[in-house]
Amino acid sequence: MRYIILGTAGHIDHGKSAIVKALTGIDPDRLKEEKERGITIDLGFADLNYPDGLTVRIVDVPGHERLVKNMLAGAGGIDLVLLVIAADEGIMPQSREHLYICNLLKIKSGLINQQKVFSGFL
Repeated sequence: MRYIILGTAGHIDHGKSAIVKALTGIDPDRLKEEKERGITIDLGFADLNYPDGLTVRIVDVPGHERLVKNMLAGAGGIDLVLLVIAADEGIMPQSREHLYICNLLKIKSGLINQQKVFSGFL
């Protein structure tokens, strides 16, 4: 089995969890409080399996500045980062902070997704 660990990064409410759900069908926001508040509080996980045997294990991290310790807990072992930026807001403080953390952790590969975020995304 081959696998890659992909971690999300980006500002709160820019659609990190929505992208994970769209790619995998799994809602990484599993806690009752996350559903009630509409924000990621703790790390979420999902797998994306390819027919050739590759598994992309996804770690969805919180984007709120007060939850940066949770983001750090999930970012430590990732191979590739997906930086999510809302097209209607652009780069925000946690976008930069998450990118700085990824640089400090020497994560050398990444993707940037810029998307329009709106109510009822998926």
